[in-house]
Amino acid sequence: MQLYDIKGPEDIKKLTIPQLMDLAQEIRSFLIESISKTGGHLSSNLGVVELTLAMHYVFDSPKDKFLFDVGHQSYTHKILTGRANRFATLRQKDGLSGFQKRNESEHDPWESGHSSTTLSGALGMAIARDYRKEKYEVLALIGDGALMSGMSMEALNDIGSKQKKVIIVFNDNNMSISKNIGGIEERITNVRSSKFYRTLKKDVKGGLSKKSVGESILTGMVAIRDRLKSEMVHGGFFQEFNIDYLGPVDGHNLKELIQTFETAKQHNGPIVIHAITKKGKGFSFAEKDQVGKWHGVPPFNMYSGEFYQKSPTNEKSWSEVISTTLMDLSKQNENIVAITPAMANGSKLLEFQKQFPDRFFDTGIAEQHTVTMACGMALSGLQPFVSIYSSFLQRAYDQMNHDLGRMDLPVVIGIDRAGLVGDDGETHQGIYDIAMLRNIPNLILSQPKDAKEAQDLLYTAFESKQPFCLRYPRGNVKYKKKESYTRIPIGSWTKLQIGEKPKSIIISYGPDVDRIVHSAKENGNECIVVNARFFKPLDEEMLDYLFNTQLPMHIFETDCKIGSLSSAILEYKNKRDQDVQILGIEDHFVTHGSIRSLRIQEHIDLASLFKEIEQDE
Repeated sequence: MQLYDIKGPEDIKKLTIPQLMDLAQEIRSFLIESISKTGGHLSSNLGVVELTLAMHYVFDSPKDKFLFDVGHQSYTHKILTGRANRFATLRQKDGLSGFQKRNESEHDPWESGHSSTTLSGALGMAIARDYRKEKYEVLALIGDGALMSGMSMEALNDIGSKQKKVIIVFNDNNMSISKNIGGIEERITNVRSSKFYRTLKKDVKGGLSKKSVGESILTGMVAIRDRLKSEMVHGGFFQEFNIDYLGPVDGHNLKELIQTFETAKQHNGPIVIHAITKKGKGFSFAEKDQVGKWHGVPPFNMYSGEFYQKSPTNEKSWSEVISTTLMDLSKQNENIVAITPAMANGSKLLEFQKQFPDRFFDTGIAEQHTVTMACGMALSGLQPFVSIYSSFLQRAYDQMNHDLGRMDLPVVIGIDRAGLVGDDGETHQGIYDIAMLRNIPNLILSQPKDAKEAQDLLYTAFESKQPFCLRYPRGNVKYKKKESYTRIPIGSWTKLQIGEKPKSIIISYGPDVDRIVHSAKENGNECIVVNARFFKPLDEEMLDYLFNTQLPMHIFETDCKIGSLSSAILEYKNKRDQDVQILGIEDHFVTHGSIRSLRIQEHIDLASLFKEIEQDE
């Protein structure tokens, strides 16, 4: 069968097991060759080829709902739903998305770019299905890294409580992006390796070898469940959530997978299919990867395993600049520790881990826990550096506010992948963190324009002993290690005048500052270029000077306009010029008291309002 001829899942339903096995190999070869040209998520998709084939063979999409957690492991699903001919456009503008996309196909009922959302989504669909008395299956394919997050635990708890029919396909490869860690991972490892389960697996395979799925197999499932409860501690991990279980099964054995899915299809109530897979299967470089190098890749040579994109020798990625500086500062300050929620490789912290193994902490996919744990460390004498991607930091907003900002703790948050990130699309664009964080009292928020300023700002962050957020983009920057660091005054901006008689003002931040300066000089534009390296606090003295020039002002904003730098400047201008009187709660946390007393304290009572009006008349 030619992949380009597949119009939908119905095209594979009459294939024999050997034909499906051949198709799996064809898909795997296609993925390696295609992704080697476009880049994309490789290892995760190579690991779920047979799983996805078996799901589509047994179930009927789009009637049955397939949810992939995270959506980046849906490439085989896209092929089987008629999208193979669009893979040359993968992750390109107006091309095929790297995730499930509802407007791309009726076979994509859910979208997820962040992990651990699909179990909750699947339960919601199952509740709606039963309420509306409709008939279809809801399947959620979730990896073991995503299964260990707090949101997944909440969903498992509710799924077990409500007993709605959800089929959870547990893709167990002992890897999320890099190797998994944590107590739950140890529980799963015990399940994988125990002699009882190895024996049980044979029993399950024997029970599923019958051609028909009838009462005898369902009875056998109950017996398996009872053995789990009686012979394992607390009845097994999933049994603790009151969810039935099948497995472990070989995630690359199509016959075994199909039989297991057929059994799950006849089952009533929630059930987990535990499939053991090999991440990166079929591509030796990816199979050996333990740090996440082959998780998401740029174009590469499929024979040598070499990536085509290579950085110039005088450049480092922004993540490397920060991590290199962090290691240097850690040699001087033994209280500095580094924390990351499962992004050690992406955040370039593996070398820190090697140099300071006792001072490095990977919390797994748990951004909320990560920030609050850092707060506990800070309260106990340490100076944590927390590296989180901008789009993932959204998941920890409550902790940034409630724990970090409110308690005013000396934690440095490295906001990696800030700004536009490109190929991954809406779920990963890091354009919201300025607006999200600027309203939190006590928080300092900054971004360097170059590697020199990045080193000094990270040094300043630790010296400040305050909640300090340092954002930096994806990509590379020219780098030279500083011999010593300079403390930058908090809230200070810098400016450069181009020409003797500037005709305008351009305010920007990050790497765009130097690009603007270069372009203005090249084009003979006489202007003042401002490096607004702090979003909070603002450089009000500089702003007063700029407004007094009466020159046209242009704010070059590379993040969302609402709530970011431009909003901050306009708020200050209004406050300065008093064009509109605003009564509201100022930039601080409000203590306890009666609502009436707090309104009076914050000058948001009606008496304050009408007093303000009288003064204006």
